[in-house]
Amino acid sequence: MDTSEVYSLTDESESGADLLERARSGDQQAFAMLVEQHRDRLWAICLRITGNQHDAEDALQDALVAAWRAIDNFRGDAQLSTWLYRIGSNAALARIRKRSDADDIDDHDPVSSLDVAQQVVVSDRIQEALSQVPDAYRATFVLRVYGELSYSEIAEAQGIGLQTVRSRISRARSILSELLADLR
Repeated sequence: MDTSEVYSLTDESESGADLLERARSGDQQAFAMLVEQHRDRLWAICLRITGNQHDAEDALQDALVAAWRAIDNFRGDAQLSTWLYRIGSNAALARIRKRSDADDIDDHDPVSSLDVAQQVVVSDRIQEALSQVPDAYRATFVLRVYGELSYSEIAEAQGIGLQTVRSRISRARSILSELLADLR
């Protein structure tokens, strides 16, 4: 790759609108620059919904391919990030519907004041409990807790009402609370 062709998102001569227009014209590099700032959060959303790294990687790849193919359909009614997170959530949900067996969980969140062995046990329990939450509730909950989206952004990303978002998050929390009651 010729380094003179590499553009930076911090380059003031290249706005998000310019990158979007270039991406719509088939410029893969412009598309990559557009999605790069959202990649980590998109990965986290896919990981939390699928519950394992392998499926999350596949879901992320599926989401990016789907976004590339649909970039012409992005109307700009929502933020690009919201549009990408919706595609990512849908790809992750599709991935877990396809898998026949649950994979081992490779990702562990740190838990303060616990030793490493306890952290692994607690993290596995949380992931196991999260996998028992119905898909729709889990996806909404993950977007809120791990994707750090507002309720209105989640509603927009999932194409559901604000009250439905509140209800799904509440139900997911209730289910998780029951499943993890012994950890308190």
